[in-house]
Amino acid sequence: MTSTTPGKYADFEALREQAIALRREGFSLRQIRDRLHIDNNDILHRLVKGEPAPEWTKRPNAKDDLRERARQLRTQGMTYDQIQVELGCSKSSISLWVRDLPKPEPRYTEAERHALMHQGLARLRAAQDEERRETKAAARDEVGKLSDRELFLVGVGLYWAEGAKDKTYRRCEQLQFINSDPGMIQVYLNWLELLGVPRERMRFRVSIHESADVAEAERFWAELAGVDPATFQRATLKKHNPRTNRRNTADAYRGCLVIYVTKAADLYRRVEGAWCGIVLSANPAT
Repeated sequence: MTSTTPGKYADFEALREQAIALRREGFSLRQIRDRLHIDNNDILHRLVKGEPAPEWTKRPNAKDDLRERARQLRTQGMTYDQIQVELGCSKSSISLWVRDLPKPEPRYTEAERHALMHQGLARLRAAQDEERRETKAAARDEVGKLSDRELFLVGVGLYWAEGAKDKTYRRCEQLQFINSDPGMIQVYLNWLELLGVPRERMRFRVSIHESADVAEAERFWAELAGVDPATFQRATLKKHNPRTNRRNTADAYRGCLVIYVTKAADLYRRVEGAWCGIVLSANPAT
């Protein structure tokens, strides 16, 4: 080292001994520099390398209090996540501050942890269900009372989605509608009433799996339609395949209601024409 250090620093080891002695006596770097007349900072740091600075020269660290508090919380059994929430600092810093401390024992047994998790999921699902109800209720209230024109257009759309249609290869100018949703059936019946179709021109039939309660289904649909169940035509029964994973087997399963309107060829043509009008109005550029 002495051969590579020029000028007054040629006797580096001797100079280092003096610097270390002063450092151990509690001198700061500035005091050592002034005492030994060293004007090169790199040389100064090399002279005292490995010697800790005196405590009085250390500046207060803004994170010292956080570090101490983190260690206290860790000894109380808190996890990194809990300490982060409490102190608002990063988990990487917390890890550095407390990694020498023993890992706290788990607060909960495995069974307790699963129970808490299920409770949390239940609260989350309840909140989601409430949000769904509020959204649906708000949308329902926005609809308000339908005008005759609005009901007519809604009914045309419902029929064109779920009703029988005339084909070029099979002439079928009649009104036949089938659905399993009571609300949709009710709207369709109101639409037929708007069009002046009396109940006497309507024929009702249930389409349902043979394993279901056919009589109960007919009673349900008859009450909804406001007719006598005895007026229903023979139900269409679907063969039940036990190998299929059919889910519509609960007590609420009532199959589908088929509604056929007699002498409805002219009415069908009006519906088809109205649907074409809706399509054209929704696409004014075409």
